[in-house]
Amino acid sequence: MIRILSDSTCDLSPELVERYHLTIIPLHVLLGDEDHLDGVDIDQKSIYAWADANKTTPHTAGPSVEEILDFFRPIIENGDEIICFSISESMSNSLNVLKLAVQILDAEDKISLINSANLSTGIGLQILHAADMVNAGKTRQEIVEELARICPKVRASFVIDTLTYLYRGGRCSGVAALMGGMLKLHPEIIVRDGAMSPSKKYRGKMNSVYLSYAKDLEEAMKNAYTDRVFVTHTCQDEEGPQAVVEYVKSLGIFDEVLETHAGGVVASHCGPGTLGVLFISKE
Repeated sequence: MIRILSDSTCDLSPELVERYHLTIIPLHVLLGDEDHLDGVDIDQKSIYAWADANKTTPHTAGPSVEEILDFFRPIIENGDEIICFSISESMSNSLNVLKLAVQILDAEDKISLINSANLSTGIGLQILHAADMVNAGKTRQEIVEELARICPKVRASFVIDTLTYLYRGGRCSGVAALMGGMLKLHPEIIVRDGAMSPSKKYRGKMNSVYLSYAKDLEEAMKNAYTDRVFVTHTCQDEEGPQAVVEYVKSLGIFDEVLETHAGGVVASHCGPGTLGVLFISKE
């Protein structure tokens, strides 16, 4: 049997984790001296309340080698194989820790590690694609080769409400954050080659921004694999995300339009009011 694991930055809902028989390895979200497990004992509301009260962004950290071994060892001892996904190697040290765990177990012939070159449901799309292949009876090698093919085709982008969290986390300059706030600009962030970079800038109320951003993706979505698309967000108000979900459904392109809430790691770095539409392109 092939088991699919991922670190928690994949932002898949508990329902999808259960439906596809996935195993999630939680990262750590550090609120000062308090160490929380992403998706286990911390939620977005708690993160934002703490961040605003302390005028800083929570730190995040990957799982330890010991924690990963606790997930890997029983699966290998049961005679199963593993495909394990990590957040982009350029964004976190998680993949290096996963590699060390594989070496300790001497299980290179049983475990395939996937550098997603992405984050959030940009990873989730790859995971569910792999899960479909497992269900279709494909071998681990066949799945790994297919993942290498589709990895560059994942289209992951987000529109950001506030630059404050990216600034606090050192991912944009103070001047950029200040100017963005003064001009009420909301940048689109695109994931390319495993790294985040700014693209378009939107202006106006966020619910209008979300729809404008989604409509700008319409032509690209027409060239996407039709099995699924994600609308992933950190919004506390559901009105904006629901409007985007209904708009994407109205296009009639995708078999499934999946709405998920971003986990603690993505929420900590991108802040409230972040929303993305993510899919896999055919080209």
